[in-house]
Amino acid sequence: MTASTPAAGSAPAPSSAPSPAAPPAPGTSAGSAPGSAGRGPGTRFGPVALVVSAGISVQFGAALAVMIMPRAGAAGVVTLRLAAAALVLLLLCRPRLRGYSRSDWGTVLAFGVTMAGMNGLFYQAVDRIPLGPAVTLEVLGPLALSVLVSRRLVNLLWAGLALAGVALLSGHGGGGGFGGLDPAGAAFALGAGAMWAAYIVFSARTGRRFPQADGLALAMAVAAVISFPLGVVEAGSALVVPSTLALGVGVALLSSVLPYTLELLALRRLPAPTFAILMSLEPAIAATAGFLVLNQALSPLDALAIALVIAASMGAVRSQSRKRQPA
Repeated sequence: MTASTPAAGSAPAPSSAPSPAAPPAPGTSAGSAPGSAGRGPGTRFGPVALVVSAGISVQFGAALAVMIMPRAGAAGVVTLRLAAAALVLLLLCRPRLRGYSRSDWGTVLAFGVTMAGMNGLFYQAVDRIPLGPAVTLEVLGPLALSVLVSRRLVNLLWAGLALAGVALLSGHGGGGGFGGLDPAGAAFALGAGAMWAAYIVFSARTGRRFPQADGLALAMAVAAVISFPLGVVEAGSALVVPSTLALGVGVALLSSVLPYTLELLALRRLPAPTFAILMSLEPAIAATAGFLVLNQALSPLDALAIALVIAASMGAVRSQSRKRQPA
């Protein structure tokens, strides 16, 4: 997941592939920010800066994860990230365990399974293909959810624009871009996008059933437990090497804890549609992080393709926002 997504909780939910915060699907509401509507651009700069900072944190955390994959493997990195994030969230939230129905626990379990799948598939993708294209493919999941939920004809245009971007990415040669892409990596990225869309659905359901970020903390613990056996099988004792462990904690802080906190603060003052538009910039931020940290250069055609997907995401958000405005 790329991922940072607004978390489930009573406060507006927090990002791919992934973080306890995963961005809301383009065009879906991450929660309303009381009193935020109608403010001028000057008063919105603070929350906007928080959201952009969260996106930078998520994607540079993903770049750091790619750097430590030779040590622990993709599954090992996922285990380190989810375990560290779960520990931090459980300590901060101290969720109560009594007073919930079987249905409540079923929801948080499904949320945790979805979170584990989203992170696992995303990191398998970035282990095989560049970070920018991986996030571009992943964001198609939330975009598809937005189109399906809105049922507006104009959103078919945005879907077509996104597909045109993907066609550009996949339709030309070049080892550094999408033309020389590992098919398995592309499939993992698309799978992560599907799980991201499911994550958004279960995040909202969990937020309605659990107070604050309690549901998120419990779901993160479920995800960590699910990923643990896979991480142990792939990485073994490498998981407890101090340097690898420290880097894994760094990935958890950059990709989960820090962006969740920043997005939570931003959503208290920022309208959800504006938040979703900003989240649509994730592929561009990921491509920048891949270039600066991992030397993953993109061709001009790759950059154009990513821009088309970003434009489609923003268009879907804006059309959904106009639909919700009272006449």
